[in-house]
Amino acid sequence: MLAELASYVPATLVTTCPHGLRASILPMLFDPDAGDQGILRGHLARPNPQWRDALSDAEALAIFNGADAYVSPAWYEEKRLTGKVVPTWNYSTVLVHGRLEVRHEPEWLVEHVRRLVERHEARRDQPWSIDDAPDGYVETQVRAIVGLELRISRIEAKRKLSQNRSGADVDGVIAGLSAGSPREEAVAADMRKESPRR
Repeated sequence: MLAELASYVPATLVTTCPHGLRASILPMLFDPDAGDQGILRGHLARPNPQWRDALSDAEALAIFNGADAYVSPAWYEEKRLTGKVVPTWNYSTVLVHGRLEVRHEPEWLVEHVRRLVERHEARRDQPWSIDDAPDGYVETQVRAIVGLELRISRIEAKRKLSQNRSGADVDGVIAGLSAGSPREEAVAADMRKESPRR
């Protein structure tokens, strides 16, 4: 689930600092073959003080939130049968724990940006490449960022997709969400993956 979510949603990176907690939203790339449980790689703008939190060797948390949506009890078959229903929220999320390492090396930063661009441009008909930029331009721009590697110590994947409901209730939720917004439709698609018979 981490590889899937990290491929299209940014992470919320949470760290501790002397004044409490800090959080930033940033795209991260998951490398499952590095380290014992993999490594997440990302970057922050150099003026963002959060990268300095990594220097304390404290644990960090990267949160990847997938699709989520309100679930109306009106969609449950159980409502018609007993009326004993309440609303809820369906969601998918992955919590990634680990320690951060700061990367300043220009070669590392350029390669990281290259991989990030390739990941997100791959869906385009005419993908942009960092090689399209003038010579030396990207190398100049990466001076404004700081690289981060999160060495993963623990991964918690959580999905609440009406697994506790009857098949008829799940069908009702999928139908209700499918008639809603794109965000709701995405939750319905996740539910179909969890329950392939639907």
